Amino acid sequence: MEQIAENTADSLTESVKEVNQFTQYFQGKMPGLMDLGIKLVIVLIAFFVCRKIIQLILKIFDRSFERAGMEAAFAHFTLSIMKAIMYVMVVAVMATFLGVSGASVAALIGSMGVGVVLALKESLSNIAGGFILLFMKPFVSGDYIHEDTHGNEGTVVKVDLFYTTLLTIDNRTVSIPNGIITNSSLTNISKQDKRQLREKVGISYRNDINEARKVLLAILQKDAAILKEEKIEVVVESLGDSGVILGWHAWVRPQDYFPAKWRITEEIKYRFDENQIEIPYQQIDVKISR
Repeated sequence: MEQIAENTADSLTESVKEVNQFTQYFQGKMPGLMDLGIKLVIVLIAFFVCRKIIQLILKIFDRSFERAGMEAAFAHFTLSIMKAIMYVMVVAVMATFLGVSGASVAALIGSMGVGVVLALKESLSNIAGGFILLFMKPFVSGDYIHEDTHGNEGTVVKVDLFYTTLLTIDNRTVSIPNGIITNSSLTNISKQDKRQLREKVGISYRNDINEARKVLLAILQKDAAILKEEKIEVVVESLGDSGVILGWHAWVRPQDYFPAKWRITEEIKYRFDENQIEIPYQQIDVKISR
């Protein structure tokens, strides 16, 4: 029993010593931990303040770009670059405040840059493409463009750091990587102030070509969207398997292209029916001989 009591006393003594050592260690580190905690609170507050300041600066520059007449899509791209640079600067300053040396911060930023380059090497072409679009300006915000490689088309809404955003005619948002736009052919439909409407319609071999031409010309000359000062023509484009293919060509404003196309196509069907002009369809005549 005495041995057990002695062992218990020794264990308690050792435990008390360990607690005292931990307490002394913690008390020695307390000032440093308090200092670090205060710095972290200051950094968090400073970050949110800097965030508000960055937003204010971006708004000021946005208004300045608007007053200077900078195109909206490319003003947005420039603001995206400015925003990224300012946040990197804020993070660098805060790291220095927390005790990280300037050389370490520079090395960290450099390492992050290398990591970003390796991880986002595909996206770097999009950033470079954004700069090319910014300076070459193949289109501006509000232009209707057609990206020929994948067939995307729509009205340009904005150009971001990585993507160009289009709004399609059926109100879908399409984001195209800037690298694809700069490395493929592009059709800017809004670049000119007029666009030629070129369509085809077939008539039966039994119908008179001149009569069909008169009907088509009357439809085109009557439509309000057709530019009457420009040439309007109806030609025989080809002799098809089932009928004569007539091509009709007229000029409209770019914004009137699709409404005019749909309206005139419908009107052709009505007027052809009134004049007994047959629109042929593919058919096969089968003769059975006995």
